Amino acid sequence: MLIGPFDLDREVLVVAEIGNNHEGSFARAEELIGRAAEAGAQAVKFQTFLPEHYVARQDKDRLERLRKFALSFEQFGRLAITAKQLGLVFLSTPFDLRSAEALDALCPAIKIASGDNTFFPLLERVGSFKKPILLSTGLADLGDIEQARMTILRAWRGLNFSGEIVLLHCVSSYPTPPAEANLGAIRTLADRFKGVVGYSDHTLGVQAAVLSVALGARVIEKHFTLDKNLSAFRDHQLSAAPAEFAELVDRVREANEFLGDGRKVPQCSEDANRVAMRRSIAAGVDIPAGTMLQPQHLTWVRPGGGFEPGREDLVLGRAVKRTVAQGEILRPEDLA
Repeated sequence: MLIGPFDLDREVLVVAEIGNNHEGSFARAEELIGRAAEAGAQAVKFQTFLPEHYVARQDKDRLERLRKFALSFEQFGRLAITAKQLGLVFLSTPFDLRSAEALDALCPAIKIASGDNTFFPLLERVGSFKKPILLSTGLADLGDIEQARMTILRAWRGLNFSGEIVLLHCVSSYPTPPAEANLGAIRTLADRFKGVVGYSDHTLGVQAAVLSVALGARVIEKHFTLDKNLSAFRDHQLSAAPAEFAELVDRVREANEFLGDGRKVPQCSEDANRVAMRRSIAAGVDIPAGTMLQPQHLTWVRPGGGFEPGREDLVLGRAVKRTVAQGEILRPEDLA
């Protein structure tokens, strides 16, 4: 599966979730993209919204904060260019239908937040874009996830489009307690829905994200900030600063390398040990010349290169042409 130029079958896509950590500063948003690239991220993700179509007018404090944080569609277009110039995939989560329409031209895939995996008008609208969808599964059980998937799949069927959905395991708690990270759900999602899975991490530190790779996560999203103490905005504290994010990227890549391709075949590094570690049929006792070989005459020793275990039929019942000492490997030229 491709997200932009990245093949999830070959590598784990690490997404720096910038979200609203720019706090409405376009210059800081650009800096965050640059620092994410330096830390090794392959993608950056923002949140795009029209505040009045995101929270209720009665929620005055939150509405006022979001008005301060909101960037314009034109600014997101410029940020997408910046990301592309740095070799990063540009992603953003829409929180209303108009924002979704604006992001269609900017993003190779669309991310749906956990809070909106039951926002069916948004799922239908995003499905109309005919591109991959990253669907966070926080707050949801398997029934909720199936309903969200079917909403998207119905939209795709109506357009004669066969797309792919990445289900991101997520716990919508900030930060998520380790005892509730529930990473085993990553396998549950893969087994139940037979598709690509990932992990949207809200725990502190990088360990959960690294472990998620071993459980099958092919997309990892981690909140990213310049400084955990940048302001009182909550997201900074649960985000990874550049050095921590760089550690996450290194460890995720190492974990992916450890996983390999999953085919159970001998590895190239084993070739040199193949003969040394295999067994050969040998004399289990001192065998005088002319002796007709019987099972009690045999043992099996390292290295390989002689008669292989399982081919005792090639030596039993044949006479040795010379005296063979205990432990000597039997060779074809030793047998009459």
